[in-house]
Amino acid sequence: MIEVYEESFPLARAFTISRGSRTAARVLSVRICRDGHEARGECVPYARYGESLASVRAQIEGLSDGISRRDLQAALPPGAARNAVDCALWDLEAKAAGVPVWQLAGLEPPRPLVTAYTLSLDAPEAMEARAREEAHRPILKIKLGTPDDMARLEAVRRGAPRATIIVDANEGWNAQVYADLAPHLARLGVALIEQPLPAGEDDALIGLDRPVPVCADESCHDRASLPPMAGKYDMANIKLDKTGGLTEALALRDAARAAGFDIMVGCMVGSSLAMAPAHLVAQGASIVDLDGPLLLAEDREPSMRHDAKGLHPAEPALWG
Repeated sequence: MIEVYEESFPLARAFTISRGSRTAARVLSVRICRDGHEARGECVPYARYGESLASVRAQIEGLSDGISRRDLQAALPPGAARNAVDCALWDLEAKAAGVPVWQLAGLEPPRPLVTAYTLSLDAPEAMEARAREEAHRPILKIKLGTPDDMARLEAVRRGAPRATIIVDANEGWNAQVYADLAPHLARLGVALIEQPLPAGEDDALIGLDRPVPVCADESCHDRASLPPMAGKYDMANIKLDKTGGLTEALALRDAARAAGFDIMVGCMVGSSLAMAPAHLVAQGASIVDLDGPLLLAEDREPSMRHDAKGLHPAEPALWG
């Protein structure tokens, strides 16, 4: 049987981007029970992609109980619903076979990964204070996308002078703003600009200088996204809630590399259950942004371990 249910995880702090704020991570979790095994997956429906908790639940509830992972790829489009079920089916296959998912997928054993840590959008002085608090972290990701972004970036750099900084405009700029800001971002040592322009308007990036690598997020969902990204982006941000699960995420990673794109692996704000399969995709990625559990006031149990070495692979009791 396939069971789907909602869970909510309070955030340690309000999380704000250019499109709004939230104080909790509301997720849909899937449980599949077959042949004496119980498997799980998690997704985060995202309104930006026309998803809601209700619409994603309806997609999942419309599936047949015995659906295979292969048939699932055609039964549902890329998105949150397919992600939760796909990851649960990988978990189920691993439990039935008695081997970890990485081995089933023909991957190398996963290792701990250093992840970016996100500072949400706020007033420059507040972001500087937060940057000082988190300056010990190797990579800080800054949410931008407003007319005051230069002041925010300079404030964060003052607060964390040695951290690697990546910025995410969440589609909040236009071509002129990008062109004006890009040289200053390079001067301040920014390592990556994520989705500066709206996905439907990113043709404007063609021909513009890219002094800092530009990464596609909202413009990159699955392998079909890759041809339109040419000439606009240097990197692809792979998120399982966009690809529709681990199956397509692994295929997208290989195809993106073959097409000449560098790899970033990101996440929605969710629990360790959502990060566990993404952690496999992120092995070898240039930028890892799987800080969802680090933003929660309390993660699920068991959870993924995070220490000075980074985010560790999930234990089988959690997933995979």
